[in-house]
Amino acid sequence: MGEKDKIEKLFLDYEDVFADIINVLLYNGRQVIKPEELVQANVISHYKADDSIIHEQERDIAKFWVRDQIRHALLGIENQTTTDNDIALRVMGYDGASYRGQLLSEHKEPPYPVCTLVLYFGGHHWKNSRSLKERICANDQLKNQWNDYPVRIFEISFLEEKQVKMFQSDFGIVADYFVKRKKGIDYEGNQQEIKHVDAMMKFMAVFAGDQEFLKLNFPKGGKVTMCEVVQKIKEKGR
Repeated sequence: MGEKDKIEKLFLDYEDVFADIINVLLYNGRQVIKPEELVQANVISHYKADDSIIHEQERDIAKFWVRDQIRHALLGIENQTTTDNDIALRVMGYDGASYRGQLLSEHKEPPYPVCTLVLYFGGHHWKNSRSLKERICANDQLKNQWNDYPVRIFEISFLEEKQVKMFQSDFGIVADYFVKRKKGIDYEGNQQEIKHVDAMMKFMAVFAGDQEFLKLNFPKGGKVTMCEVVQKIKEKGR
């Protein structure tokens, strides 16, 4: 696994951050899913290709939503810094493997839905395909005879201000940064305390493309805000 993959998983893997993203982007800020209801899921699945060799595919992050000892869903998050014209094929592969796993599981339980969100951190709108039918050119006679597979893609830099304010975790700080940067606003940070300081600084270094976030040192146990982060970067002459 590459360093970038490890960093993106480290930050979004925190249950409070993961639940916050789901609640805002899927439920308009309603606290439907609680962090304590999330259970780590296996992100690796296997498939046999045309070469008859068993291959491996890996999601970015996946968690079971468990309430009253019942699995209500498998929730996945994929991160993108660039657009991907094959995103529907990829996500369908991940989701299909999850459904296949339910079918073959020795522990028989009612089937549950699989839901994958794609977080796109690019500075331009996603103009590539968002579904199978946008990606695949089918014969006209088959045009309406096969199933589509749309993908939920969220453009973080283009979120509305009211959406950004709905976030309650560190991800709200991240979203605020990307939205303001896209608008060309001189980012000054805010006074919200950062809970996962180290993981968030590493995440910002990768997805904001600024290694200065990795060069900051903060005393352990002290309150850290983005105002302080921005000030430290400015003091370094940025």
